[in-house]
Amino acid sequence: MGETLSITAADGHNFKGYLAVPEDSRGPGVLILQEIFGVNRHIRAVCDRFAEEGYFALAPDQFARLEAGVELDYDDAGRNRGIELARRLNLDSALVDIRAALAAVRALPGASGKAGVVGFCFGGRLAYLTAARTDVEAAVCYYGGGIENHAAEAQAIRCPIMMHWGAEDAAITTAARAAVRAALAGHDRAEFYVYAEAGHGFNCDQRPSYHRFYASLAHSRTLGLLHQTIGPRYDLSALWERHTACEFADRDADATMRTMVAEPYVNHVPTLTGGVGFNDLRRFYRDFFIPGVPADTRIVPISRTIGPNRLIDEFLLCFTHDREVPFMAPGVAPTGRYAEVPHVAVVEFRGGKVAHEHIHWDHASFLKQIGVLDAKGLPIAGAEGAQKLIDEKLPTNEWISRWKR
Repeated sequence: MGETLSITAADGHNFKGYLAVPEDSRGPGVLILQEIFGVNRHIRAVCDRFAEEGYFALAPDQFARLEAGVELDYDDAGRNRGIELARRLNLDSALVDIRAALAAVRALPGASGKAGVVGFCFGGRLAYLTAARTDVEAAVCYYGGGIENHAAEAQAIRCPIMMHWGAEDAAITTAARAAVRAALAGHDRAEFYVYAEAGHGFNCDQRPSYHRFYASLAHSRTLGLLHQTIGPRYDLSALWERHTACEFADRDADATMRTMVAEPYVNHVPTLTGGVGFNDLRRFYRDFFIPGVPADTRIVPISRTIGPNRLIDEFLLCFTHDREVPFMAPGVAPTGRYAEVPHVAVVEFRGGKVAHEHIHWDHASFLKQIGVLDAKGLPIAGAEGAQKLIDEKLPTNEWISRWKR
């Protein structure tokens, strides 16, 4: 997705950076500061992800004063070489280059002029120093080693700052984290997150320590900080409603796909239906989902929770089973029976588009309501479950034989 950007520092040093540009070529900037492994495939992928989120994402080559174009593997040789380069790099010179990169990303055509910094490992320490020594609007540090050695500089930090650490990180001690917390104790916009089962490098999907859940959670929190301080801001509720209108009102597969990222996925958990990737998902919408939506389908909203890049919708899907519904009851002939089915949709966005959906529903209740599941003697609610979702005062615990005693 990206391109190479040439940058000149204040002292005349010329170096390059990897730049990923948002789809509409407009938005704020974010510097992505490398691990000890250089601006490698992983760091470029991080830039690409932030570009999808609406940022001009620039990863400057921090080792260029020692050796340009360093890209190291995540093995012992790469780690040893990276440690050696990081130890040799003059941090004051590194900050000169970061200031130049900040100026460059702010000056790009279409850029808003605001910029944040997100650093990983060695770059986490540089992100902290960037917050202390420059006018960057926000800083995020992932498992930044050695920050405690610069605790005195915390008093100079004026921008919001966020720290992500793994509790199982053998490279960063509990004492080191505590020292950084103490140094920033007086900062009212400092946030600290320690992830219980995460180790060093938990955000990098090319390392054994990668932890999918904590990487996703940390990314959402990072976006929350960036959205608040530099933007961009998206109305996720409106985006979701536009997406569902394309599905249920317009019944237009191509319009639905235009509301999604280039390679989205949808997972209907109870029936293992959906699609992964543009072509697969478009075929699912066009040939199975949209034609399978019953004529009288309506959605009754129950609750909605919205985060920085994720929306959780709780609703009833109500319809008459007047046709095969491949996404909910593949292979089941229409029964003509009416059903009200509690659903939960967990929807992640990248920038202004849907990235993926995890759809859950009460499958046993649905099958009971359309008459294909004999629930006799089983604690399975039918339409009563949907009705109680709307009115919590309806009877409770009637199936627990000891309840009235």
